[in-house]
Amino acid sequence: MVVCGDDGLAHRLAAELRGVYGEQVTLVVPPNERTVRPPVVGRARSASAALFDRVVSAAVGTVGRSGTAGQPPGGTGGGRADGEGVLEAAELTEAVLAEAGVARAAALALVYDDDETNIRAALTARRLNPRLRLVLRLYNRRLGQHIEDLLDQAAALAAGDDGGPGTAIEASTTVLSDADTAAPALAATAVAGTSRVVQAEGLLLRAVERPLSGDGPGTGAGLTLALLSGGDPAGADGPFGAVEQQPRLLPDDEEVRQAAGRQAVVLEHVSAPAGGEPAAPARRAMTGVPPLGSLFSRRLRWSLAVLVGCVVGLAVALWVVTRIHPLRAFYITLLDLFAIDDPAVREPLGRQLLQLLSAFVGLLLLPVLLAAALEAFGTFRTASALRKPPRGLSGHVVLLGLGKIGTRVLTRLRELNIPVVCVESDPEARGLATARRLRVPVVLGDVTQEGVLEAAQIRRAEALLAVTSSDTTNLEAVLYARTVRPDLRVVLRLYDDDFATAVYRTLRAAYPQALTRSRSVTHLAAPAFAGAMLGRQVLGAVAVERRVLLFAAIDVDGHPQLEGRTVRDAFRAGSWRVLALLGRTDTASDHVLRKGDRVVVAATRRGLAELR
Repeated sequence: MVVCGDDGLAHRLAAELRGVYGEQVTLVVPPNERTVRPPVVGRARSASAALFDRVVSAAVGTVGRSGTAGQPPGGTGGGRADGEGVLEAAELTEAVLAEAGVARAAALALVYDDDETNIRAALTARRLNPRLRLVLRLYNRRLGQHIEDLLDQAAALAAGDDGGPGTAIEASTTVLSDADTAAPALAATAVAGTSRVVQAEGLLLRAVERPLSGDGPGTGAGLTLALLSGGDPAGADGPFGAVEQQPRLLPDDEEVRQAAGRQAVVLEHVSAPAGGEPAAPARRAMTGVPPLGSLFSRRLRWSLAVLVGCVVGLAVALWVVTRIHPLRAFYITLLDLFAIDDPAVREPLGRQLLQLLSAFVGLLLLPVLLAAALEAFGTFRTASALRKPPRGLSGHVVLLGLGKIGTRVLTRLRELNIPVVCVESDPEARGLATARRLRVPVVLGDVTQEGVLEAAQIRRAEALLAVTSSDTTNLEAVLYARTVRPDLRVVLRLYDDDFATAVYRTLRAAYPQALTRSRSVTHLAAPAFAGAMLGRQVLGAVAVERRVLLFAAIDVDGHPQLEGRTVRDAFRAGSWRVLALLGRTDTASDHVLRKGDRVVVAATRRGLAELR
């Protein structure tokens, strides 16, 4: 397999394929001076120190299968191995792809940060190897769908030309986005009680955290997917600071019975409405005209209401004094109000006093009407501008960073009807247009500067979600926020695992009553990319503390671990569990899986590798 990229996702994906699935991988990266430091991965899942050294060495590309430490096999100065090694290239040209062995590879992952680079390389690779399984990292989802259809059609035509009708071909194209993969987990982590959802062809599954009752698995609690580490009963990332006690993924019934009182990740089925689509939360229609309440401030609306009340009161008083028709009384009051020449010279004294009072109210009304006109004009003029956090806002989520990840997280939070205030230092950030469209308040400024978080109403916020691309910026923002609100729930996006471990332990020790969580985008996204390279339809991933549980749709045909077994027997504790049979609503535990069935399984990374 070939992995091409220019950031941490490429290194983590290569380590995932080598260390977990045992694949031979050629990693294509830019020269050393342009390559970011690869993450340290594989420690949590290594069975021994030797395996850990192998995974880390594979991640940084210093050891090949047939090479020595510090020198990639197949030559010096970057070089390449026959099936496993590192190839350095400033640009991903056709010659580089050929040297990496794309013509003989089973799968190619293009995970550059630039969509155009990935698309150009995918078109070239499909021509070099029509049977190649392609996995692309694209941020533009609509363009990704078109590219996926185009490349699949090209592969089908090439298969017909090369082998004639009926020739079997494993070529497929999968377009994924690390932002889309990680955003649901990040958004769910920031909000207490928010469920993590996995969708599979109309089936809607939800994973929630709750204590086990001890009545046995599936009794009022749904299906238990994982037992959280007992060191942190609040559900924070326990193994992040307690390596000696890891969470238990996919436990058997006996383990669940013995874990009464512990926190667990439980799977629930959410019924979808007619049509198979899940019910979307109610959202305000986005139109070009702002709502009436946003045109005028609350103080101005109260001023107008008081003046209208005065006009009505004056009209009633005039009707009582003069005994004229009520409509005529209202009409004369308006004439007096706007100073239209109709003096009550020969009228009774009460009528004259009311006329003077009406003229005085009219003088008060003119500046209010002018203020209303100017305010409405300003609202329309700034309808496309960024909103400021309103006064009195509370219970919201403060989101730091509106890059690729932050934009997807913002969209996810708004889909869940969660109030958000964004903080962004770059006035040209890609997420500002999304925030403007969703009418989300934004504070422009460096979060490390004093007063920026205060402008985002951090003192009354429910959670802080720091997803900028800088670890130090995220850490500095969280530390400052904790000095302001010691009980604030914080979620950090940290790149380096060792650094994240030290940060987590210190924060949990300093603030034991507050929830602190850490998420790595590459850590959440790599399993989905690896599964797609192996030909699996990975539906989603659920973060279980610092581990990941994968959901995949698998054809039963050809899997001895599934075919011919019942749903109950097709279960291996700690590896995989069959959750549902697609196309059926009455799946029972004694149903025998046969050829042609398609199931949804929850699996660990190693479990998905064994199913292969």
